[in-house]
Amino acid sequence: MQRRSTFPMAMLNRRRLLGGGLAVAAVAGVGAAPGLLNAQARQVNVFNWDTYIGPDTIREFQAATGIDVRYDLFASNDELFGRLREGNPGYDVIYPTNQYVERMVTADMLIPLDHAKIPNIANLDPYFMAAEFDPGRQHSLPYFWGTMGIGYRKSVASPTSWAALIDSDEFSGRVSLLDDNNIIRMALIYLGYSLNTRDPAEIEEAVQLLISAKPHIRTFAPDTGQDLLIAGEVDLCMEWNGDILQVMEEDDDLSYVVPEEGGLLWEDAMAIVRDAPNVDEAHDWINFILDAEVHAAIASYIKYPLPNQAAKKLISEEDRQNPAIYPPDEILEKLQVQVYQGEEVESLYENALTRVLAA
Repeated sequence: MQRRSTFPMAMLNRRRLLGGGLAVAAVAGVGAAPGLLNAQARQVNVFNWDTYIGPDTIREFQAATGIDVRYDLFASNDELFGRLREGNPGYDVIYPTNQYVERMVTADMLIPLDHAKIPNIANLDPYFMAAEFDPGRQHSLPYFWGTMGIGYRKSVASPTSWAALIDSDEFSGRVSLLDDNNIIRMALIYLGYSLNTRDPAEIEEAVQLLISAKPHIRTFAPDTGQDLLIAGEVDLCMEWNGDILQVMEEDDDLSYVVPEEGGLLWEDAMAIVRDAPNVDEAHDWINFILDAEVHAAIASYIKYPLPNQAAKKLISEEDRQNPAIYPPDEILEKLQVQVYQGEEVESLYENALTRVLAA
């Protein structure tokens, strides 16, 4: 994952490979102050997405708590799950996406959080505390969230519906879609179905719609739609809001919209791994991140929307009013959250994707 040298913030390709797929692991160590490097030092081992924290967050946590931080990076939920599948190699806090929280709870890979040790939980928006994938937020707390929608060139298009991508020839040859099973879920949303449907007939309808659209699709991209967009190779792309925000900073003719039918709302959460060696320190880390000033500083740097009400008050008005970061309420109400439905249902979506790409 490369940073654009013209872009002032390290960010936004964190959504790459959200739906799974191949990734190259990235690992980075963060050293503590010399006085902390001894056998008695407290430590927390954090496993997070790349470019997904503030430049000073770790240093400030170490200064505030005296706790050393080992900070490793992963590039996809599949990589995260795979690293922990056969047992915890020593991590304390991890950052899975919503459906993977549920999958990990099902696999007994996470421990319940002690909310009494996380008083800054009071800062969180009640909307994000009512999570279907983790009732009562027993095993996870929200970190950042975002949406899936359409990135587009304003001088060429002004899309309001997913139809512009998959049910129209108006922009034939100038459209890119993601190459993961989120395209199946996008088609389901357009057709008026739940993106979590288990109905094979509804999934089949989505498959046929996408196959019929293929002559007009330039490419199915591995989450590089924003690069195709800014390079002028496409005029519309299915992408994550953060990736489009990145290129919007470089080209003011680019924009982002969640279509009128709605879209996917993802959430990355903080959780503590089963057999974590430093459970108290893990709670300290999560509580520190949820401090209003700390969380706001991270959000101001990476430009993803906050689930933290107190922190949101501290970010710039420009960010708060940017609909590409914080969609309006009428769109928020139409967003759907993916849940884990078991391996059998997951295979339905994977098989559907294979058929679309192979057609």
